[in-house]
Amino acid sequence: MAWQRPSCIVQAMQSARRSAQPLLQSSSVSPSLSPIPTYLFARQRTSTRSYATEAKPEAKKHEPPKAQQAFAAAQEIDFSVFSNRPARIVPASPAYFSGNPKFTDGLLEMERLLAKYESLPTVVPSEAPQMAWLKLPQFREFLGEHVPARKFKVLLSTLQRLNQIDPALAPQEVRTKLNSFLRPGNPYADKPVPPVVDELGRARAKGKRKTSSAVVYLVEGEGEFMVNGKSLLETFPRIHDRESATWPLRCVQRLDKYNVWATVKGGGVTGQAEAITLAVARALLIHEPALKPLLRKAGVVTVDARQVERKKPGHRKARKSPQWVKR
Repeated sequence: MAWQRPSCIVQAMQSARRSAQPLLQSSSVSPSLSPIPTYLFARQRTSTRSYATEAKPEAKKHEPPKAQQAFAAAQEIDFSVFSNRPARIVPASPAYFSGNPKFTDGLLEMERLLAKYESLPTVVPSEAPQMAWLKLPQFREFLGEHVPARKFKVLLSTLQRLNQIDPALAPQEVRTKLNSFLRPGNPYADKPVPPVVDELGRARAKGKRKTSSAVVYLVEGEGEFMVNGKSLLETFPRIHDRESATWPLRCVQRLDKYNVWATVKGGGVTGQAEAITLAVARALLIHEPALKPLLRKAGVVTVDARQVERKKPGHRKARKSPQWVKR
C-alpha cells in the first residue's frame, strides 16, 4: 500500500496526546483511560448548539413533573356536520358533467311525461292544437347553452308527440310544460278579430292582384258602383274588366242590392279589376256569411295556389329563346 499523509484530524489527536503526556505522568490517571485532555470535553459541551424548537431551560422551571402532567384527549367527532358540508359537493343534476346539462334535464323530463301519459288517446297531427315552438337560436338563448341542431330536432319530435294528446284529456302538467317552449307572442294564440259591419252599415275589405291593391266599402243600396270617384264605365272601358269587377255580386244575384265604393291603385287595368273582385267578395261575406259556398264555387273567394302563370319574355325565369315545333 502506498504511504498516505495523515489527515488533519489525526494530526490534531497526535499533537494533543503529546501535549498531555507530561500531565498523565504526574497524575494518578492511567494513560489508557483518557488519552485526550478533559478541557477539550468541557469546551465541546459548552459549544453545543441548540435548536429553535427546543425549550429554554428557564421556561422549564415552572413546568410540573412529567408524571403529574395531564394529557387532554382528542375532541369527539361530530358526524352531523358532514351531512350539511360534505367533503365533496355532489351536483344536484345527474347531467351536470355533460355538454348540455339544462337541455338534457329538460329532455329527460319530457320523456318522463311521455312515458307516463303514453296510454292517453291522441288526435291526428292536423287536429292537434297549433303551437309556435321556439326556434333554434331562441332556444339557445333561452337555455344559455349551444344546443346542436340534431338534439333540438329530437326535442321537437317529443313536444309534437305530447301535443297530439287529446286536448280534452291532456293533463295540466303536460300543458304547462308545452307552454314553456312557446315563442313569445304566439301567432296562433291571438286570433284576428272577425270583421263586422260598422255603425254606418258598411263592410270594409281589401283585395290584391299582382301589383294592384283595392279597398272596397260595401253597403246596402240600389246597385251603384264607384271606383276612385268615377263610374264603373269610365274606369274600365272594356266590358271584360267591368264584368270581372261585378262578378261576385252577379253570381249570387245581389247586383241591385248593394252599393260599392272602391279605391284601387297600382298595376294595370286588368289587375285592378281582379283586385276589386276579391275585395267585393270579402265584403259581401261580412254581410252574408252563408254565401261562402256559392262564392267559392264561383272562384272569387280563393285563388288556386297550384296555378302557375306563364312567364313573359324578358322577365325572371322566362324562356330565353322561342320554342320550335316538331313536324
